[in-house]
Amino acid sequence: MFSGSNFPFVVETGFEVTSSQVFYRKWRPTRFDEVAGQQHVTQTLKRAITSNRVSHAYLFTGPRGVGKTSTARILAKALNSEITPDGEPITDSETSIAIDEGRYMDLIEIDAASNRGIGDIRDLRDNVQFRPVVGKYKVYIIDEVHMLTEPAFNALLKTLEEPPPNIVMILATTDAHKLPATIISRCQRFDFKRLSNDDVIERLIEVCEAEEIEVEPAVLEMIARTAWGSLRDAENLLEQLYVSYGQAGEDGQPSEITESQARELLGLGDTATSLELAMALLEKNAAGALTVINREAQRGADLRALRSGAVDALRVALLLKAGVEDSISQGSEFSEVMSAAARPAKLNQILHILTALGQA
Repeated sequence: MFSGSNFPFVVETGFEVTSSQVFYRKWRPTRFDEVAGQQHVTQTLKRAITSNRVSHAYLFTGPRGVGKTSTARILAKALNSEITPDGEPITDSETSIAIDEGRYMDLIEIDAASNRGIGDIRDLRDNVQFRPVVGKYKVYIIDEVHMLTEPAFNALLKTLEEPPPNIVMILATTDAHKLPATIISRCQRFDFKRLSNDDVIERLIEVCEAEEIEVEPAVLEMIARTAWGSLRDAENLLEQLYVSYGQAGEDGQPSEITESQARELLGLGDTATSLELAMALLEKNAAGALTVINREAQRGADLRALRSGAVDALRVALLLKAGVEDSISQGSEFSEVMSAAARPAKLNQILHILTALGQA
């Protein structure tokens, strides 16, 4: 349930759901059209599937928690299962179910953070010579590929230069700049973007409806800003709040998660007090800033939360001062006030204040 919501939504049930799993795994997308905020990637991949123009190697790069590995698994499904006319995998097919459950023999996932040596990649190079066991393609997903050693990259390059038939390699990384140019040039590169607040909130609403979580709308906005465009982080934060405050009481009814509870768990200060401190700092009013800090300390408030809230407000001021459009800050509770406060301030002054708060 989503109480007091002003957000229109429709709940779909196509996500991978297992009751004992944590939220970010339980609500992992199983189709291309369920991947939030990455339509520029998913539409291209669907066209490649339907036109039979599949590359032997892909590079998925972007921030953490935005759908790189989930998209790689969906691509593996689309390559090996029945598909719809627009390139979506049939989610209830035997192949799709096997991939969702992690038991599909022709999908091999490798964590390069713990398998980063030349020996590991030589083993991979030997294994790719074998044809797929049950599917049309054997798909390798190498996560955190930037962690490979230089000799391992050289060994991987040999496979990318002379790929065996019916092999697709998907390299995923948060740090594409750490990959050798020779590796990048042999892959089709897809850049996953950080999600907007609206994308994150829309998905959180769906999770709240399905899980029967009662939550104030302001809480989801707060989670989206704190997660900084990472849906995985946002789903983890929602689950933390649900476990702490939202589970059913003695009457069997779920408790509503409130804004004040979210601020406490997420370490965010009261909005009005955070704005008061940020304004005093922008106005170079040392006495006013110290008064706010002293007052909050005397009443036993969490000063770290106060600092965090002030940093959030000043970050908005910095972006507005620089004329930067930022979807993550749009609609922020600080935006309107900080827009006026930032006008007389200098950019270097705001940067200096943020640096000082960061060191505090």
